[in-house]
Amino acid sequence: MDLSPPALDELKRRAKRQLRQRMRALRGAIPQAMLRDRSAAIAERVLALPEVGRSGSLALFWPMEERGEVDLRMVDERCRARGAKIYYPSATARQGQKGTFRLSVAATDMAEAGAGFSEPPADAPEPEPGELGVVVVPALAVSELGHRLGYGAGFYDTLLPSYCPPALSVVVAHDFELLAELPTQEWDVPCDVVVTDARVLRRAG
Repeated sequence: MDLSPPALDELKRRAKRQLRQRMRALRGAIPQAMLRDRSAAIAERVLALPEVGRSGSLALFWPMEERGEVDLRMVDERCRARGAKIYYPSATARQGQKGTFRLSVAATDMAEAGAGFSEPPADAPEPEPGELGVVVVPALAVSELGHRLGYGAGFYDTLLPSYCPPALSVVVAHDFELLAELPTQEWDVPCDVVVTDARVLRRAG
């Protein structure tokens, strides 16, 4: 068997593709009512994180409900209520960027803009360097070490290093999406904290 770096990289790519298909099918088999209950439990655990409680600016993600993503709108509502600024991912970026975060003044300003997910207006401001205290990201699957399996576009792998650190990166997933390990490549960025509906795991170091 060819174990050269290019061959190993291709094996990992193939493993990720197969795992994405498996995890999509698994999530799709779970009733929506059960996913809503799990999302509520995840949101409560996120809100209980000390870093979330003291952060004046956070980045969340708006759920793609048709994909069964974790719904963090409870986190949005409660953090806004205490005066925190809430940012969301935006595919509308400056030239040379793959994506960014933009300020959401109110939950009602979120709208789908062609990238498949709801985002703030294209002219909404981006966070200042060092402003974000916490960045919460989705996953199809996540490892106990904080590595996440996304949809394959590499959106967060290119975005997170610009904000974390100093921001704390938190990946959320349903507990059935927590795996012992995932195939990783050199550009995969692990998150600091893993939150599921059943547990909170912090990455050592």
